[in-house]
Amino acid sequence: MTKLSKEHRCCGPESIATPTRRSFMRFGIAGFTSLSLPGMLRLRAASPEVTPKKKAVIMVWKPGGCSHIDTYDPKPDAPVEYRGPFGTIATKVPGMRFTELLPRQAAIADKFTVLRSMHQTAGGHPAGSMQMFSGDKDTRDKPKPKYPDWMSVANYLRSQESPRTNPLPAYVSLNTATTYNGPAYLGDAYGPFGVNGDPNKPNFVVPNIGLSDQSEIERLQRRISLREKLDTLHRQFDTYGELGALDEFETQAMTLLTNPKTKVAFDLTKEDDKTRDRYGRNTWGQQLLLARRLVEAGVDVLTSSLRGPLCGRVSNWDDHAVNHHVFDAMRFRAAAYDQAVTALIEDIYQRGLDDRVLVVVTGEFGRTPKINYQPSTGAGNASAAAGTKQPGRDHWPRAFSNIWAGGGIETGRFIGATDRLGEDAIESRCSAHDFLATIYHHLGIDSSSVFIKDFNGRPTPIVDGGKPIRELI
Repeated sequence: MTKLSKEHRCCGPESIATPTRRSFMRFGIAGFTSLSLPGMLRLRAASPEVTPKKKAVIMVWKPGGCSHIDTYDPKPDAPVEYRGPFGTIATKVPGMRFTELLPRQAAIADKFTVLRSMHQTAGGHPAGSMQMFSGDKDTRDKPKPKYPDWMSVANYLRSQESPRTNPLPAYVSLNTATTYNGPAYLGDAYGPFGVNGDPNKPNFVVPNIGLSDQSEIERLQRRISLREKLDTLHRQFDTYGELGALDEFETQAMTLLTNPKTKVAFDLTKEDDKTRDRYGRNTWGQQLLLARRLVEAGVDVLTSSLRGPLCGRVSNWDDHAVNHHVFDAMRFRAAAYDQAVTALIEDIYQRGLDDRVLVVVTGEFGRTPKINYQPSTGAGNASAAAGTKQPGRDHWPRAFSNIWAGGGIETGRFIGATDRLGEDAIESRCSAHDFLATIYHHLGIDSSSVFIKDFNGRPTPIVDGGKPIRELI
């Protein structure tokens, strides 16, 4: 494992409101506005060339928090007010049972490991997500993160090692718009290239990639050349090196626009119908197929959020009784979730990616083991008419489950345990900091020794405590 130096200087952590940079960006890329290149520049560049040995991570995020008891950690012997209505089924791993909602994953349980003893200390969505993304120990909900998430940190650290020649961005986010994570003091240069929209739609395209019109490419190149001749004066006042960073953004944007490989990587029509059907002809299935396709093409960090209409009325996994009938919601989303995750994990192994690519499926916390009943606030998928009393489960950070596949880990087992009611992790307890340290370890980053300077110039650890989970390294 590569051990990076103890202190890395961030190339310009600053407020995005800095006048010099904002005014220059408006001037420097004005010629591209018709093609929405300011949006394209959000790909935030800078990462090394990916080789077959370069490790990658796909994180499948379940926003809102998934019930551990109704999926990977059933409690069939608990009282009825805890266990829920679902029966349990055997998996391919002796002694490990899931609920009946996950038959496909149960059938390939030998290809992943279930961690049943996750816990963290924040009960709100923002603070809970920030613990899982960045290790922020603050239990108060904040409007935006104080610390950079692991995805941006990995992007930043790898960018310091060597220039990136792969035309694809190093960090891609599929359907993961959220204010709970971000690059914080690293600066927007190290955030994701975001891809939104429904990849299952026949007209789905990622804008501003792979231009095929040579005359349009030449026109853009002429505009860049003109801008470079005009910006000499600006560079005399570039005391923080901001223009060098902008050059990198612009180069990456032009690469995405002009390199034909970029368009091919995002083009799901290049997959055969059988493969697309195996993932599921729905938003989640095609998102995870696109995730596999992109890491195979050289993306280092890929996040995909399973949210939207497939979740139910409120478009997430936040199954309070006021939002959803929790058990109807779990039934409503289970088939698409089970199929997509199963296909992704199978593909990672079938295509020989299992050593290089780590797949992690998680949310910010679990749901309360004890079921409660409240009036619905509105009718919709998985929710009865407003005023109807229905069951729900609330936020529960004290115990939850996630699954891990690929990454060269030993699979076909489960780690840790919760008590008989599923209320507390009691065996092999793993914190959010352990979770992060494990991901960093896979990426070749020693999280115990790496510090990055924050806005005030203070060296800040990328994980404040925590150790890689022994069974997962």
